[in-house]
Amino acid sequence: MDFPQALRERRTGRRLSQLDLALRAGTTQRHLSFMESGRSSPGRSMVVRLAESLELPLRERNELLLAAGYAPVYTESSLDDPALAPVRTAIDHILTGHLPYPALVVDRNGDVVACNRAFGLITEGAAEDLVGPGTNAYRLALHPDGIAPRILNFGPWAWHILERIGHLAGLRAELSPYVPTPEPSAGHLGFAVPLRLRSSLGELHLMTTVTTFATAVDVTLAELKLEAFLPVDEATAAALREYCAEGLASR
Repeated sequence: MDFPQALRERRTGRRLSQLDLALRAGTTQRHLSFMESGRSSPGRSMVVRLAESLELPLRERNELLLAAGYAPVYTESSLDDPALAPVRTAIDHILTGHLPYPALVVDRNGDVVACNRAFGLITEGAAEDLVGPGTNAYRLALHPDGIAPRILNFGPWAWHILERIGHLAGLRAELSPYVPTPEPSAGHLGFAVPLRLRSSLGELHLMTTVTTFATAVDVTLAELKLEAFLPVDEATAAALREYCAEGLASR
């Protein structure tokens, strides 16, 4: 994709007019129009300003720079890189600190980077090749050999997952056949879609939160997400405490 097309698609995708984006980036509508038509070639600093003004993810900022003929600004390190050692330590602290509640860290594709031992109560009974670092959390959730048979509200929960992975076209196409056709909801929906999961310690009612590294300037770090499961009721909280306290997580 050339730069004019890339810029135009990202601007219109965010429903910004040329004037809106020009004001955000500190330029004129005329100059922006020239850039989108290919009549003007932006400097590197202008491309960076445009990417920031569009609030693009770091990966897309690099892609916009490449389209304009410039080298990427943001590095994309491996998690094994010594420079990211503090990040790995932080992830371990966060996952341990979240106990006795389940939590995991996934990358941009939903592949599991790490999880805490309480997550074992979520995955119990799932096929071994769907569990653990390097496997895909979304496939674990929706595949018949994963936790899907134990999700009591599978339809609403599954559609919630599919909506989140719209950017992963291949994975969405793979998992969509496992998900039933959604039915119109009636009555009060509550404040969030819960996960109602059958477990060896009874039915669990969980809600999820997602945390990111807000000040990241490395593509890999910016795309990591901490998915934390929190109990909706005291019975679930008690089951999670029991699972960790009695050492069931290490079995």
